[in-house]
Amino acid sequence: MKLSTMKVLLVRLSSMGDLIHTLPAITDLSRYRPDIELHWLCEKSFADIARLHPFIKHIHMLEWRKWRTKLFQSDTWRALGSLKTDLRQAHYQQVVDSQGLIKSAVFAKWACAPIGGLDWHSAREPLASCFYANKFAVKKGEDAVWRNRQLFAQMFDYQADGAPDFGAVMPENASGSLKHLPEQYYVALHATSRDSKLWAFGHWLKFLNKLYESDGLPIMLPWGNLAEKQRAEQMADALPFVRVCAPLTLLQLADLLAKSRAVVGVDTGLLHLANAVNCPLVGIYTDSDPMKTGVQSSDWAKSVGGVGQMPSVNEVFDLLEICLKNKFQAD
Repeated sequence: MKLSTMKVLLVRLSSMGDLIHTLPAITDLSRYRPDIELHWLCEKSFADIARLHPFIKHIHMLEWRKWRTKLFQSDTWRALGSLKTDLRQAHYQQVVDSQGLIKSAVFAKWACAPIGGLDWHSAREPLASCFYANKFAVKKGEDAVWRNRQLFAQMFDYQADGAPDFGAVMPENASGSLKHLPEQYYVALHATSRDSKLWAFGHWLKFLNKLYESDGLPIMLPWGNLAEKQRAEQMADALPFVRVCAPLTLLQLADLLAKSRAVVGVDTGLLHLANAVNCPLVGIYTDSDPMKTGVQSSDWAKSVGGVGQMPSVNEVFDLLEICLKNKFQAD
């Protein structure tokens, strides 16, 4: 007997890491509740993350970061009105707000369906819970992936267990203009959202040189803004085997990471993207807690460092060698 389909909207607007941390919960949902047709509302700039999971059937996009600076312009109000109409006409039966913000709760309300989300003591902004018809307690301070999995499991009545599975699948057109890559290469994610999370520039130069001496493979440096590009160019000027990437879309970045021999990076959304596409990686933490925002640990994915800690070059290199060995043995 075929199960009837339940149409559900997931509201998780931003940021990149938060969207990636939601993917394992979607994999759980696909396994335990295949009767659900899941749609996603997110920021347009991060829609490529939603495209990585095959269980997502449709993506609604908003540009709140742009709209909020132009609230008194007619184009903004037309865009908001169009989004509101689309959400209402989709006729959702349930909405999941996994972000727990007043902003996300307001947009979730536009779908005109019962909303489920974190309760007063669990949500990042407790007032958001006032918008929810169904409220669930999930302990704060725990790993973000675990919290998302627990919220989904409680809302849709199943037990989330086992290791997290991001379920990411590269779309056929992911590479796009991603051409002329070396046959094998590493990726170094040197840029992050605040300077306190950076690894020392000198550490990078010593590490990249040590990595190149180990097997002679080139190292690719992606970037997202002018300051990051300039830092990458400084590394490339000092080390001839380092290559600065051209501007890339999120899907192209995911493809770059997925095809790499391994990834080493600081606490940034792209580090979690590398985690999602299951490549060997080491996350370097200097001003954030890897217990909360670290990579999902496996035999070939590890975090090192922590708040007020600056991992040494040898620590990172030795850990990467372990990850590479474990991945090789698993394959």
